[in-house]
Formats: sequence, structure tokens, C-alpha cells
Amino acid sequence: MAVNETYTTTNFIHNIIDEDNRTGKHGKRVHTRFPPEPNGYLHIGHAKSICLNFGTAIKYGGLCNLRFDDTNPSKEEVEYVDSIQQDVKWLGFDWENRKFYASDYFEELYQYAVELIKSGNAFVCDLTAQEMKDYRGSLTQPGTESPYRNRSVEENLKLFEQMKNGEFADGDKVLRAKIDMASPNLNMRDPVIYRILRATHHRTGNKWCVYPMYDFAHPLSDAIEGITHSVCTLEFEAHRPFYDWLLAAVNHPNRPQQIEFARLNLAYTMMSKRKLRALVEGGYVNGWDDPRMPTISGLRRRGFTPHSIRDFCDRIGVAKSNSVVDYALLEHCIREDLNVKAQRVMAVLRPLKVVIENYPEGKIEELTAENNPENEQMGVRKIPFSKVVYIEQEDFMEDPPKKFFRLSPGKEVRLKYAYIIKCEQVIKDETTGEVIEVRCTYDPDTKSGEALSARKVKGTLHWVSAAEAVKAEVRIYDQLFVSENPEDGEDYTANLNPASLVTLSECLVEPSLKNTMSGDNFQFLRQGYFTVDQDSTAGHPVFNRTVGLRDSWAKIQKA
Repeated sequence: MAVNETYTTTNFIHNIIDEDNRTGKHGKRVHTRFPPEPNGYLHIGHAKSICLNFGTAIKYGGLCNLRFDDTNPSKEEVEYVDSIQQDVKWLGFDWENRKFYASDYFEELYQYAVELIKSGNAFVCDLTAQEMKDYRGSLTQPGTESPYRNRSVEENLKLFEQMKNGEFADGDKVLRAKIDMASPNLNMRDPVIYRILRATHHRTGNKWCVYPMYDFAHPLSDAIEGITHSVCTLEFEAHRPFYDWLLAAVNHPNRPQQIEFARLNLAYTMMSKRKLRALVEGGYVNGWDDPRMPTISGLRRRGFTPHSIRDFCDRIGVAKSNSVVDYALLEHCIREDLNVKAQRVMAVLRPLKVVIENYPEGKIEELTAENNPENEQMGVRKIPFSKVVYIEQEDFMEDPPKKFFRLSPGKEVRLKYAYIIKCEQVIKDETTGEVIEVRCTYDPDTKSGEALSARKVKGTLHWVSAAEAVKAEVRIYDQLFVSENPEDGEDYTANLNPASLVTLSECLVEPSLKNTMSGDNFQFLRQGYFTVDQDSTAGHPVFNRTVGLRDSWAKIQKA
């Protein structure tokens, strides 16, 4: 099952399983499944379900299947199947030899539908979708039976076979379960279980032109696979009566137990796969793996680690009622993980040239820098220092306010791992008046780490040496939406954040970052955590900011 972690967290689902095991229900077996529909990329909400289903199986020494509920070929693609498998494996889980598809059971599901017809529990209906809606009734009014509800078994069998053989047009007829049009649960008012749909399926091609509805295929697939605990989100709670009714109506020997839990709602994040797909197709983002997207592939590209996401899912827990989780908790989890894993490096995002006038011309000095003060095993590295270095533009002010402890005329600062420098002169653009260069002097007796460096100054700046600096592109990401609940209002695109991406193309980084690998994580000193993007080329790295250094969640917890 992979992920060598001890799953000891208890939640109400595990309490149910504990009781089932105590009473011998399901033969003390625990067999779960993660059943995505391959109609889009997985997002952080699916990560919670993945961790819950696979983690539960690991905790109880059971099994967990990966099953694609591929019953709607008009919206399903092999691309999504591949991405889902990649995401589950990246999170650290393994379905071993238990990868299934609802389409594996199409023939078996069809025969179950035939059984329902023979037992008088299903009928072919000619009502249009709008007519069925009109006949359905409301929460306070019972529905009206279809005029086709009392067709004979023989007629229904013949019509259903004709549906399968392609003798009717799409939408002409459907197969409906015959339950109770007066049921207070709308899902029990003769729901549609098969429809005619001419679309090429990614696995079965054009073999079928009738497809089972999700609510029909899902419980039967669970039963066929011997699932014991069918864990799903709260919106399926009202569907549970049909889940149980169907398995009883076909007299299936396996009766999985459906248990609902609260889905993940994350502030400033949209979780509707349909709307996320619209963002991609509308060009509002640069694909499903855009680092602003809440997809697992987007989070991976942004620099989130599998451990940080599993930790996040563990911290938010499993509840019975919906709530909104603060995005700061997700950011806290990645900071905690990278704090001990990510190498500290220096990068200047908006460079300002600094010339150290009394430093020897042509000299390049190698200084020692620690890779991670939180992890001594990561050791040290060498960084070059020379007469010309670059600092951040924001680290210099010609006329600074009080308590500005960075560089300004006549003031001193320390360059990290290097020397104390003093600003002597400011060079400006003659046309714009913009500061384009600062001339300084350095004190050679203040080399960092040596005895004579005891002289203290209040400001310490990061920098890169001009002689060895590597040009890089840095992408600064912010929330994709400005609203805490981006789906508020009729047009969710109105809540898009126009400043969700800022691209800096003239950044300079230290030479150790010249040939980094896609996915490598770093902490840029004083800037935040960054990861190498897949767009990087040889000698020209591209970095995505994963998260800043300030941890608002940690402050909330301390308050």
C-alpha cells in the first residue's frame, strides 16, 4: 500500500470500523476504494479522500482499490486517467494489482438491469428530461407516476434490448428504477439508471450506446469488488437509500456500507471540477497544472510535497459536517516540511548593482555558506564574492524612514556570509532619476564567521556576485481568487485575482542554482520557498514561489 507511516489518528469512520470488527461484521475485513471519475484532474479535496481511503486500509491492514467510475464517455479522457494514477502514486500510495474500471463491469451491470426489469423493479420510460423533471414533484409535493411505468416485463425487456442495439436516438428513452414517486427522498422517485449515449468510450470504444448512471454503477461496482466500507462525501448522503435499495433489489451477496464525511472546503479556493475545467478551457489559467490551481498537479508544480499534503489532510481531520478550512493551514504544512528539507540559497529578484570600490579588481573570493541551519547534515557550500554584487532594490533607500535597517547613504549593513559594507555614493539615471547603482566600501576585517567579525550592525542583506550570477525567471503566485468563497455570485470569474501571477524575468541567483532539476525545492533567503519549474532550460532556471516565509497559521495557533 506504500507510505511507511503509522496511521493512528482516530475519526468517526474508524470508530464505525472498530465496532464492525468487534461484532465480526464483514468478517472483520476492511476493504476501501478511491473511485474518481476520469473527467478532470484531481484537486486538494480528492487528496483528502485518497489519504482517508488508502490510510484507513493501511491502518487496519486491509486493502484499497483504485477504481475509475468511467460511465460518462462524453467527458472522460485517457489524459485524466493517466493524471489520476500519477497523482495517487505521487502522494505515496499504491493500489498494487487492484486497478479497476466501472467499464470492466458493463456487461455485468447490463445484466443486473435486466434482472431489475424481470423482477418488476425497472421500466423503460419515454418521457423527456423536462417532462421527468415536471413529474418529479418537490420536497413538499409527491411526484406523478410516468404513463410508461406499468409497461409489461416483456415490453420493457424488448425496449431495453433495442436501446442497447442502437435502435433509438439519444434521449428517446431511458431505463428507470421503479421505487416510489411519493418518497420524501427525491432520489428514490424512480431515478434514471440507464440512458442512450452515442459517444466513444476511452476503453470500450463504440461497443455500447447505453451507459449506466453513476448512482447505478457505483454501488454495484463496490459490491462486485467486495468493498466493505464505501466512504464518500456528504452530498451522497441522500443517495444512500438508493445505494442500499439497489443492492437489495438485485439480492447481491456483498453489501458494502456507505459512510459519508464532510468534503474539504478551502478558503479562496474553488473545488468544482466542472468549473475548474471551465477555467482551463477558457484560458483563465495555463492548464490543469497551473500552480495557481488547487489540483494536485498544480500544487506539485508549485512546490508542495507529498508529505505536506498528507500532513494537511491529517490535521484537518474527518468530520460529519461541512466547514471551511483556512488556506494558511495548508501553507503552514509546506513551510514546516521544507524548513528542514530545503537548501537555503541567495537570489535577488529585483537587482540593484552595488560596486565595492576598495575591493581588489578581478578578485573572486570563495565564502562558506550553510545549506540549512535546521539540518546540519545538509552541510555547507561555497559561494563566490567579488567587487560587484547585486542586492534587492527594496533593500536600499536614499531617504529612509526611522528603523530602516538596510542600506542607505552613510549607513552600514552586513552582506550575508561576507563583509560589512558602507554606502558612499548613489548613481542615478540622468533621465528618470532612478537609482541604478550604489557605490560602497567594505571593511576587510569583518568577514563573516571570523573572529574580527564581532562588530555588529543591525541589517543583514542577501546578495549575489555579478561575476558568477545566473540569470533566472521567477514567478510569484498569489491566490487565484480574491473572494474567500469564490463561487459566491452568478459569475465566479468576477472573483479572479488580477495579480495572481507576477513574472520577474531579470532575477539573479547564485551559481549553485545553474543546473537544478525540475521539482527541486529551495528557500531563497528572506524571500520564501521556491521550486524549480518544468519550463527551466539548461543554464536558465525558472522558479515558482511555493509560499512566503511569514506563517500566519503559526501566529494564529500561538494567539
